[in-house]
Amino acid sequence: MYNLTMLEANGDPEFMTSLARGLAVLRCFADEQRPMTIAQASRLTGLSRPAVKRCLHTLVRLGYAAQEGVSYVLRPKVLALGYAYLSSSTLAMRAQPLLDQLRDELHESCSLGVNEEDEVYYVARAEVSRIMSISLRVGSRLPLYCTSMGRVLLSGQSKENQRAYLRRAKLVALTPHTQTEPGDLLALFDHVAQEGYAIVDQELEIGLRSIAVPVEGPDGVVAAINIGMQATRITVAELRSRYLPPLRKVAAELRALVTNPRR
Repeated sequence: MYNLTMLEANGDPEFMTSLARGLAVLRCFADEQRPMTIAQASRLTGLSRPAVKRCLHTLVRLGYAAQEGVSYVLRPKVLALGYAYLSSSTLAMRAQPLLDQLRDELHESCSLGVNEEDEVYYVARAEVSRIMSISLRVGSRLPLYCTSMGRVLLSGQSKENQRAYLRRAKLVALTPHTQTEPGDLLALFDHVAQEGYAIVDQELEIGLRSIAVPVEGPDGVVAAINIGMQATRITVAELRSRYLPPLRKVAAELRALVTNPRR
């Protein structure tokens, strides 16, 4: 949920409160993945019901949403907002064919993620047809501290930034295996930075293992590539032996493409 009160109170004369409110309401649909009522959007954003109603009315008038009884749903026109990023992002565009090749080679789903608002944002993904309890897609968001891509992204930051993140983050034990102690997590970030990869074993969800490697740019780690799978299908040792080398190969290829965009 956006903390709009803090944003509106900082005295920035250029800040458009009405736009921030509209975007906050729009984001509710992505967070909840279901039709929204005015009351639900009000609770999620912290905005008053009249303010939410005006935002939704505007979205309907502009063709980004539709009203169905007491609920509201998004219309296809909203896809243009996300596509604007994907079509202009050199990283996402250049990563997709590499992820497709990696998926076909390993027969596993793989993803590219970046750090945005203290979360892993999925900006490219190549999927195989396999049932997993966590449904991931471009635009999905997951915590940094308990995911393989998140730890790779954090490992590329300064110690000061890592500590600041751990003070801000809600370190919730999502499973009995989730690491939540700040000192232990700082040590894990150091280990990931030294080894050049991260493995997370059932910390995000029981039965799910993943491995990730960094994608580096001129100024450090800019993204992470990972493969996630059911723990019953592969051991941690096999993650290292079978999946780490091809992941590193794709990360190196993507780094070369991003560093030399004319290639």
